[in-house]
Amino acid sequence: MTGMPQGGRVRSALKVDTMRAVDYWAGVPLCALSSLVLRLVRWLRPLPPPQAPRNVLLIELSEMGSAILVDPAMEAMKARGAQLHFVIFKHNKASLGLLNTVPADNIFCIRADGLVPLVVDTLRFLVWTRVRRIDTVLDLELFSRFTALLAAWCGATRLVGFYRFHNEGLYRGEMLTDRVMYNPHVHITRNFFSLVHAAYAGRRDWPEAKIRTPEAEMVLKRAPVAAEGLARVQERLRVRTGWDGTRPLVLLNANASDFLPQRRWPQDRFAALARRILEHRPDALVLLTGAPAEREGLEDLARQVADTRCVNFAGEVDFADLVPLYHLGLVMVTNDSGPGHFASVTRMPSIVLFGPETPALYGALANSEPVFAGLHCSPCVSAWNHRKTPCSEPQCLTAIGVDEVFVRVRRHLDAVPAGRALPAES
Repeated sequence: MTGMPQGGRVRSALKVDTMRAVDYWAGVPLCALSSLVLRLVRWLRPLPPPQAPRNVLLIELSEMGSAILVDPAMEAMKARGAQLHFVIFKHNKASLGLLNTVPADNIFCIRADGLVPLVVDTLRFLVWTRVRRIDTVLDLELFSRFTALLAAWCGATRLVGFYRFHNEGLYRGEMLTDRVMYNPHVHITRNFFSLVHAAYAGRRDWPEAKIRTPEAEMVLKRAPVAAEGLARVQERLRVRTGWDGTRPLVLLNANASDFLPQRRWPQDRFAALARRILEHRPDALVLLTGAPAEREGLEDLARQVADTRCVNFAGEVDFADLVPLYHLGLVMVTNDSGPGHFASVTRMPSIVLFGPETPALYGALANSEPVFAGLHCSPCVSAWNHRKTPCSEPQCLTAIGVDEVFVRVRRHLDAVPAGRALPAES
């Protein structure tokens, strides 16, 4: 999709392993030094008693899906009068525009297309936070020392984040004023609510936060569907595929972030699934979705399907028109990546294929059906291993068969009568 980040992909000279190496070799000593300096500063000028946050900064650089998963927690802070700010990698900014919970003027973007832009933007960020009078920071990252340093030096008096305590997690210094225990056994959105609770707590009670979050609070709002965007997508579908609004659209997202390529279901499985769909519903149209840079790879998938009703739609619409496209879709099958979370703010259901990670922690909050083989080795990535796995043959995904996925898609296909694109109630 034109302008669409590549499933959260870091399109830069700073490749994933390079970023991990820099985060370790530079991050560890810088976090240690920052901890000593801040300890001295706080000894000379003790921190004030906890106050209700006013200008809150949330830090989440690399995961587009997390910008959706944190939204209920952000809404809870807005309801309490907080002014929200957000810092994110520039190529991931579009994910914040789906729900517009954070005003566009309150979003700071850091470029990750080279070391010099990264350093320049970091220095600009440290000025920006002081101009904005940020008083509270919520570091949403689980394993980044870079974000710990951004939080430490942004000028805020309250630094809320996940702390390893007695776990063997990554060393991120001792800069936090409010240390929240990350719980690897509950959904990440509940962990985000723990950060919010700690930020509003009148006293510090380590480890924070000893709370329960009702299911009613973990609800996503729907993204609005702009009439102009809907018209653009409909016209693009008509020109590219001949779609007249009466055929069900099934979206296949066969990509995943370069950050964890083991999340990809084999391409031949997607091809077999597409053929099964078209055999079962001859009037259906299968769209292969993705970013412009993924178009070439998806062309291989389209050739495997070898059917004019399966169209490579990568790069055909802007990210801004993702919501209208999903509004028109009957169902999407996707690897565990950003699109599953983006779909959760629309009417379109998604079927998400999990392998190295688990839906219990990272499943979409709404309108989503996970498929998870549950091998003993899975999930194999976590906050404690920098989300890096030695696995080169993800059998957790190859264990998911085409039949298992198709039976879920078929339920949606069978709910739509001939001559319609969506069920009557949609």
